[in-house]
This record gives sequence, structure tokens and C-alpha cells, in this order.
Amino acid sequence: MRYGLKVAYRHLASNLSQTGLLVIGVAVAVFIFIFMSALIGGLADLMVNRTLGGFAHVTIQAEDRELPVLETGSNAELLVARQKSTRDATGIRDALPLLPVIDQLSGVAVSSPQITGGAVLIRGERVRQVGVTGVQPDRVTAIVAFDRYLQEGSLSLTGDGLLIGATLASDMNLSVGSPVTLRTDQGNTASLRVSGIYSTGVGQLDRASAYVDIRTARSLFDIPNAVSRIELKLTDLYEAEAVAARITATTGLDAEPWTATAQQLYEGLRAQSDTGLILKSFALITIVIGVASSLMLTTYRRRPEIGIMRAMGASQGFILFIFVTQGMIVGLVGGLIGASLGLAVLTPLTPSGEVAAGQLPIDVAQGSFGLAIGLTMVGATLAAILPARAASRIDPVEAIGQ
Repeated sequence: MRYGLKVAYRHLASNLSQTGLLVIGVAVAVFIFIFMSALIGGLADLMVNRTLGGFAHVTIQAEDRELPVLETGSNAELLVARQKSTRDATGIRDALPLLPVIDQLSGVAVSSPQITGGAVLIRGERVRQVGVTGVQPDRVTAIVAFDRYLQEGSLSLTGDGLLIGATLASDMNLSVGSPVTLRTDQGNTASLRVSGIYSTGVGQLDRASAYVDIRTARSLFDIPNAVSRIELKLTDLYEAEAVAARITATTGLDAEPWTATAQQLYEGLRAQSDTGLILKSFALITIVIGVASSLMLTTYRRRPEIGIMRAMGASQGFILFIFVTQGMIVGLVGGLIGASLGLAVLTPLTPSGEVAAGQLPIDVAQGSFGLAIGLTMVGATLAAILPARAASRIDPVEAIGQ
């Protein structure tokens, strides 16, 4: 084996220009593989953050209640059949004891029990309709990363604190500390003060959403012993369907994954992933074809040398080992060079924070460096098998005679 490695190395070193071109070709293919992985992964994260950044991966809500059967006329003509079509207004009862169970399920990163309802925000003569969400003070950032979007004030919602969007604050001329009145659809009223102002860039959140302490929301919406919903963030958002099914089986609650409500986005992300896989496969095929064609040419040029080695007693296995080793060396060296080039080029291109306009959403952490090197070695080794077999079957007499 040691002698075979030495012969393989000498064969590669005897024609440095050809070997260099082969290694460069492999390195370029590896760089393309890494670049596509980093770009597609970064683009997927950007799409998810821009569209799902402020939304839950799984939402647990109260079960639908059935509409009553409506009748009219003396013949009792049926107008509306029984069907599930509206949520139970009382919310999810006895949900809090289930939270520890839900939090410990595999795939769940964090949960956020919430109370939601409609209200109007009043400041003098200015009135705006808002959607109010009551959250636990220690889980304000569980679903929406308000710590990243906070412009003024703090995220403290204890007591009479109110967290609102920048657009809503501008429309009502509010600033941190401003007193406001919140009146719910149930007719309940609370005097609050603005504790924080955020800007997410999502119109609905910035323009018509307000957040309060969940205890304040209980009294405002007359829901003392339940929650409207439980929102979850997962460690892997693509496992939403499996986690939702696990929650339903474990707790009996109705869990809805984000893939059910954002089906088009999910299909778009899957199509993008499949496209990236195809492009990366082409890069790998390029490696295989390049290595195989080069080694086939080497086999043809070295027929007399191979014939001499065979005449001196070299076995077919030994010749096979030499050419397969050459392919492995080319794959390893080219893979390392391509990976190093990818790391050097892509690291400065990776945004340190939010992706700015005109900036590529490259994520160097998703460059699949180890996978690229591993697949390159495997591909180059497999590509060397065909020319290696051809070399091992050369007839010594015919080869020497040439």
C-alpha cells in the first residue's frame, strides 16, 4: 500500500500542469457547491424571517364549535347544515397545567399562552381600532423578537404597561409614557401607559396591534380561567406538522402547523430547496466527469508504463489501487482548496445583521463545507474506478509493444 501511494503521487507529480488543472476544476465545482448551499440557505432564512418572523410555527386553539341548525317557514327548510366554522369564544380551558407538558415535547423551543381580542385605543379625540394580545411578561419575545425591533422604552408589560407599533404611535401622537385608554368589545375599560414602541416592518403588527400583560387581558376580555390560544416556536420549523400531531396526540388539543395556513410559502421553500439540490448535483456531476476524463487520458498515456509494471508482476489490484488513489488525492486536495476559497470569499459577504437592500442573503454557516469535501472525495474516487479497471486489464505484451 505504501509503495502504491508513492507511485500514485509520482504519476500526479509527473504532469503538474494537467494535475493542477484537474485540481482547480474540482476546487471550482466545490466552491459552486458551497456558494449555492450558503445562498439558498440564507435566502430560505430570509424568506422565513420576513414572512414568519412574527408568527408562530404551531398554534393551539380552542376546538371549533358547531353552528346551530337554522330553520325557516312552516316546512322547516334547512338553511345551514351543522358544520365546524367558528372558534369557541371561551378559549382553551385548563390550558396552563398543560404548558409544562407541551414545553417538554420534542421539537418545541418555547410556548406563549395568549389572550386575544378586539378593542379601541383612545387618546383624546383620536381613536384607533386595535387587536390586543395579552402575553406573559417573561415571554414577550417568545414569538415576535421585540428585543430586535424595540425603538423606544422597554418591553416591561407589568401593571399598566402597553407595547405598540411605531405606525400606531405616530398616528395617535404617542410616545413612551403617554397615557391611553383601552376599551374592549366587551365594554371593559382600562387606563394604560405606553411602555414601549417597536417597528417590525410588518404593517399589521406596526399599525394595529397592542400587547399587554396577560393578567390585564383577563380582566379586559372576561376570560379568568382560560387562554385564547397557545403559540409555539420550534427548533425546526419544517417539523411543524409532526410536532402538531404530537401535541394533539399527547394533550388532545387542536394544534395547527404554519404549513397549513401558509401553504404557498411552504411549497415555495420546498421548490427552492429542490432547485438548490439539482444545482448542487450538477456541480458534483462536473467533478465526476472531470476526474474520470482526466484519469482516462492518463491511463492511455501510461499504457507502456502500466505494461512494464504488469510484466514485473504487479497485480491487477495494485494497478487498480494506484488509479483509485489518484482520484482520491485529487478529490481531497481539490475539495480542501474549494472549501478554503469558499470560506475566504463568502465570510465577508455574510450580513452581520439584517439583510440590506441589494445585499446577497448569504449564510456561510449553511455552506455545507464538510458535506462538500466528503461528496467530492466520494465522487472523485468513484470516477477513478472506470479508468482504474481499464488500466488493470491492460495486456503487458501489447502495452510494451506500443
